[in-house]
Amino acid sequence: MPYIPHTKRDTEEMLKAIGINQIEDLFEAVPSDLLEMNEFNLPAGFSEQETRQHVSGIAAKNWTAEASFLGGGFYHHYIPEHVTNLGTRSEFFTAYTPYQPEISQGILQAIFEYQTMIVRLTGLDATNASMYDGSSATGETCLMAANITDRKKILVARSVHPQYREVMRTYCNGKGLIMEEVPFDMSSGQVDAAALGSSLTEEIAGIFVQSPNFFGVVENMKELSDMAHEKGAVSVQIITEALSLGILTPPGKNNVDIAVGEGQSFGIPVSGGGPSFGFLACVEKYIRKLPGRIVGETVDEDGKKAYVLTLQAREQHIRREKASSNICTNQTLFAIRALIYLATLGKKLRDLALLNHSHSLAFQKMLSEKGLRRVFSKPFFNEFVVDGCDTLLLQKLKEQRIAGGLPLKRFYPELKNSLLVCVTEMITKDDMEKYLREFLFIKEAPLRSA
Repeated sequence: MPYIPHTKRDTEEMLKAIGINQIEDLFEAVPSDLLEMNEFNLPAGFSEQETRQHVSGIAAKNWTAEASFLGGGFYHHYIPEHVTNLGTRSEFFTAYTPYQPEISQGILQAIFEYQTMIVRLTGLDATNASMYDGSSATGETCLMAANITDRKKILVARSVHPQYREVMRTYCNGKGLIMEEVPFDMSSGQVDAAALGSSLTEEIAGIFVQSPNFFGVVENMKELSDMAHEKGAVSVQIITEALSLGILTPPGKNNVDIAVGEGQSFGIPVSGGGPSFGFLACVEKYIRKLPGRIVGETVDEDGKKAYVLTLQAREQHIRREKASSNICTNQTLFAIRALIYLATLGKKLRDLALLNHSHSLAFQKMLSEKGLRRVFSKPFFNEFVVDGCDTLLLQKLKEQRIAGGLPLKRFYPELKNSLLVCVTEMITKDDMEKYLREFLFIKEAPLRSA
């Protein structure tokens, strides 16, 4: 299959139409020394077969886990094959902006159905058509909170994903906002509600709390939202493990104003960290403050159902500093994959969420019985923090092709011996038993040497 479909005759006709003889004439304004290609000294190109063999050889150097207990923002869930099959059909496999509704009804309807799914999951009133990823969507929400309240300061729980906090800080610095972090309680793992309350003044635009948080702990969002509203601040819940929405109380029922997070768990491969999509939903009164695009349902001149981009200018960025956001696009491909995934599961999403929770709870008890205790006391969803972990255990697990978890010392010095462990439906009983055997081997090594 040729990469350029034009025949020699096609090329000659196009050149003649614009009045030149050869393609090189298009670049006559460029100094000849800059067009000298010999300086690159590139090797000869590979054939297709040689390329496949070469790339396969490089890929073979990668280490691939047969069982992954990694969480911390991206989660290994099973993806039904038809999600990829349908999601890559030509009707959906595009990122083109559907500005012309008369020729874009399919994409517009798919996005509208995606929005319906997110609204139902979050219990909120409105959502946009998705965003680049969870972290940048959270950064945009900082600007949204400031825009809503006309205030310049936000409070962020330190139990929010560390990399999300870095992105949020970048957004805030760029817009002159002040970001203040609130500590977490070392016993419960939840945000320190007393510390948050003392920092919550009439200057605060919004509070940002992740639930389940970076440690997997579920926060008391109803109490925190009420505290924020008493001071006129916006309550924002960050969600990196979207599957938790299958069983936890929806943000809307906890008086949360804005729910924002990462949708990777809904049919998107981990893929080394991306790409994926972010979701952002809010109560109705803030719908015009949403960044990005929104698809709405209407009727055409014949009274038939139709879908259009609505409530916002075609290109917000032309409004410059008056725009609610300079993001004018969405992750159509991945949002539609999520739609297919969620439509497939339907109400069984709750069953899958319960399966994740029950498996993680069972494994946490198995570890605890062998001496690897849990650090925090409050309920968790499908990941938890254990103490007493060392690098030797992770290395031994790696030799068994097991990714044992995420060491927390990189992000939290006070948790330098702690490990974040995640258990999804992809973890089998055999995987858990392998993990335990390696842990016991390391634990008993000093006794054997003595």
